[in-house]
Amino acid sequence: MDYKNAGVDIEAGYKSVELMKKYVQTTMRPEVMGGIGGFSGAFDMSKIKDMEHPVLLSGTDGVGTKLKLAFIMDKHDTVGIDCVAMCVNDVACAGGEPLFFLDYIACGKNYPEKIAQIVKGVADGCRMCDAALIGGETAEMPGFYPEDEYDLAGFAVGAVDQKDLITGRDIRPGSVLLGLASSGVHSNGFSLVRKVFPMEKKALETYCDELGGTLGEKLLAPTKIYVRALRAVKEAGVKIQGCSHITGGGFYENVPRMLPEGVRCYIRKDSYPVPPLFKLLQKEGNIGEKIMYNTFNMGIGMVLAVAPQDADRAKKALEGAGETVYFIGEVKEGEKGVTVC
Repeated sequence: MDYKNAGVDIEAGYKSVELMKKYVQTTMRPEVMGGIGGFSGAFDMSKIKDMEHPVLLSGTDGVGTKLKLAFIMDKHDTVGIDCVAMCVNDVACAGGEPLFFLDYIACGKNYPEKIAQIVKGVADGCRMCDAALIGGETAEMPGFYPEDEYDLAGFAVGAVDQKDLITGRDIRPGSVLLGLASSGVHSNGFSLVRKVFPMEKKALETYCDELGGTLGEKLLAPTKIYVRALRAVKEAGVKIQGCSHITGGGFYENVPRMLPEGVRCYIRKDSYPVPPLFKLLQKEGNIGEKIMYNTFNMGIGMVLAVAPQDADRAKKALEGAGETVYFIGEVKEGEKGVTVC
């Protein structure tokens, strides 16, 4: 008996590392110290000494049951973007710049080509936010996961000068709410999605006129990464008063997280077009409207609060960074929370 007979192929692990190196290399920043494959990733922090009061930020998350669609469709090159997005968008919400990222893949069997495709997606996501992929782990766990399945999670570290932290404390009655369009369902709510739509390869690969594509490709569309967009607002000289990443819990759970006591957000449903995918999901699942807004992003991946005099300038900066932006509401005096009306 040996480790391979027990289900763990060390040679496959070596091959996975070799295949992924070319993708990891594309994410390197000047601050990365050492090569790929060490016991830890080293990152030179000397540049943050230029900040008046440097603050480190971190975020960790996974892709969730969206991975089930990747398994069914045998498409593994975009879920890594989801993993990066879920972490770095949270860092950006606090005003931070992601510096580096680490991934963790746990699988039932190490298929090197598949692992390399997953890491390719992670590297793609890292390049989208200018973070270095400085480390990771691929754990082969036979008997714990089915051979053709895996889990994917990640961890991001960023930095911000304390004076640039986005805390929400500056949000006031009259603040304007900007909504940044999402790319689809992103990486939340898929336990409900999988109950509504048939999780079969043929159904997922069938063209749907209502969606202008197949259901599978629309559902697997990777989560948008908003790091550069928020950076553009800062470079335009606009102070973001508050920022909310619309993830699990939709508007009702996430928007209040950016608010101080004594103010309430009012979001107008008719202020932007809800993408067809959400309408189809609601119809096919017979899902109540409030549940939809309490589960999904409904076409808005991030909400920003800015002073009314800065709203047009912020919108212009966001659009210049390639985002589709809507004025979706305002802040009023009231009980801390959100009203979707």
